[in-house]
Amino acid sequence: AEVTATSRHYVDRLFDPDPQKVLQGVIDMKNAVIGNNKQKANLIVLGAVPRLLYLLQQSSSSLELRTECAVVLGSLAMGTENNIKSLVDCHIIPALLQGLLCPDLIFIEACLRCLRTVFISPVTPVQLLYTDPTVIPHLMSLLSRSQRTQEYITQIFSHCCKVFVDIWSHTSRISQSQIEHQTVLFNHGAIQKIAPLLISPSYKVRMQALKCFSVLAYENTQVSMTLVNVLVDGELLSQVFVRMMQRDQPIEMQLTAAKCLTYMCRAGAIRTDDSCIVLKTLPCLVRMCSKEHLLEERVEGAETLAYLMEPDVELQRIASTTDHLVAMLADYFKYPSSVSAITDIKRLDHDLKHAHELRQAAFKLYASLGSNDEDIRKKITETENMMDRIVSGLSESSIKVRLAAVRCLHSLSRSVQQLRTSFHDHAVWKPLMKLLQNAPDEVLIMASSTLCNLLLEFSPSKEPILESGVIELLCSLTQSDSPALRVNGIWALMNMAFQADQKVKMEIVRCLGTEQLFRLLSDPDTNVLMKTLGLLRNLLSTRPHIDQIMSSHGKQIMQAVTLILEAEHNIEVKEQTLCILANIADGNTAKELIMTNDDMLQKIKSYMQHSNVKLQLAATFCISNLIWNEEDGSQERQDKLREMGFVDVLHKLTLDSDSNLSDRAKTAMQQYLA
Repeated sequence: AEVTATSRHYVDRLFDPDPQKVLQGVIDMKNAVIGNNKQKANLIVLGAVPRLLYLLQQSSSSLELRTECAVVLGSLAMGTENNIKSLVDCHIIPALLQGLLCPDLIFIEACLRCLRTVFISPVTPVQLLYTDPTVIPHLMSLLSRSQRTQEYITQIFSHCCKVFVDIWSHTSRISQSQIEHQTVLFNHGAIQKIAPLLISPSYKVRMQALKCFSVLAYENTQVSMTLVNVLVDGELLSQVFVRMMQRDQPIEMQLTAAKCLTYMCRAGAIRTDDSCIVLKTLPCLVRMCSKEHLLEERVEGAETLAYLMEPDVELQRIASTTDHLVAMLADYFKYPSSVSAITDIKRLDHDLKHAHELRQAAFKLYASLGSNDEDIRKKITETENMMDRIVSGLSESSIKVRLAAVRCLHSLSRSVQQLRTSFHDHAVWKPLMKLLQNAPDEVLIMASSTLCNLLLEFSPSKEPILESGVIELLCSLTQSDSPALRVNGIWALMNMAFQADQKVKMEIVRCLGTEQLFRLLSDPDTNVLMKTLGLLRNLLSTRPHIDQIMSSHGKQIMQAVTLILEAEHNIEVKEQTLCILANIADGNTAKELIMTNDDMLQKIKSYMQHSNVKLQLAATFCISNLIWNEEDGSQERQDKLREMGFVDVLHKLTLDSDSNLSDRAKTAMQQYLA
């Protein structure tokens, strides 16, 4: 009650009729709130903010009073996120932006300092900077006024673009609004106006300008291509960044400069084999991963490095042999705190709470390192307890760690060698299956991709996985709204059906259901269609299986094949469909479904005369299977096909310039001669 009484006294003084007393009241309030969050909260509750904003905007207020109001508001903003919410709700942003039109520099700086504090908070809607189109050009014009305006404005810019930068949200890399914000700043000459600040005498200004470039360049080809050609005091910008990465610079500066070059490289403005990437940026980022550095630096270093080399196998190879990186990352699981922080209890406590961020970063970097090269994957899996760490990562409470662990697993699962050894030894499929129960889409996509690899025919995990109800799980994925999940579900089923026994195949057909199978055969996504055809081809692969499946589902399968061959599809789809037809033609009883369907036979004939040799080959293979000599009824089939003109077509194909095609046609012709 006592605090509230004094707080009320402060607020009451703002309404005094004597302007001098109001000014003194604001100054006393300023001194009372510094570093006192309780006091800040009380004043906000008691309605100090609308009154301060009113005084700030009144033209009758003295400049000194207006400036002191801006300072107090800035101090209130330094409190909690709730304080910021209250300030934003009172429309502080338009009031302060309006204040920037005043010619007085001291007042402008006070407004900018408060705006900076409000905008760097995650609760402030960034859009508020862009609502009035005159704001950005006006801020650009204030950049030349003083070092303070430079520091605050560049800090505002970098936060009002950056909100969306998340190097690893795998689905959409960059949001539409961020591109728009980058473009607005770019179009108002941000690059030309901010570049000279990189050599400002003030470290704070240099640092904020650098951060600004990192958020402008991220995933933005237009900005990155422009940056490459910018000169600062006669020196290329990329060289300025390289200088900022030197070991004698503060870590924050080294890291941010490395990010700028990384983003420019990923946006295609700098080649991956450029010396500034290979000899400067990559080693700088590897250096950030060592355990002397603070947790945040190690996290940012590892994540940026993972992003830099994600698409480039050469950089992956170089990184894997730099400074024992693979072993250095193992420390991310053991030592959350840097060596220097061991004496600092507060720091230790903070690091333990954030240790999961280190694990996430390590998994991401391992995933990126191992995405292409077999030797690197071997090196990773042989690192102490690595597979155990990944397995426990799959069940951590943090969704981000689970996602990073499954990405790491996916990367390693591309290796036949690893599937046969470490994956098998650690029964990786168990936690993976558990992860697939009700996870968010981005985790499901990665986990199901990994499962596809585990279900490949050569993987020893296949048997136990089959017994764990995986088929139901995969069939349900094929009904997802996300094309990526439908592809993975059907792809895994396709791998599972490859050379499988009859029991597994019938279980897949039963569980998927013919209706869903045919829905997938008319899926708008070509990848889904291709994998579904692949599944069908694997299901129809040995004679007894072909006959059994065709006896129960033949009519529908023939209908689907007809539809695909008649529709507008690419060559790969049609080729896969003709291969399925060739499998059907190889069945004992199943081939009658083709022989009694004249329309289908005419289609096969026209594909034998198609302009694409792959389709000609597949169609000829079909006919070959239908007329094969050793089988019952081959004479009748040969006669019927001769009457339909197939022999003439085969004869023409024996003269074809493509040797594969002419050989296959000759083999078929020999059936008639035998």
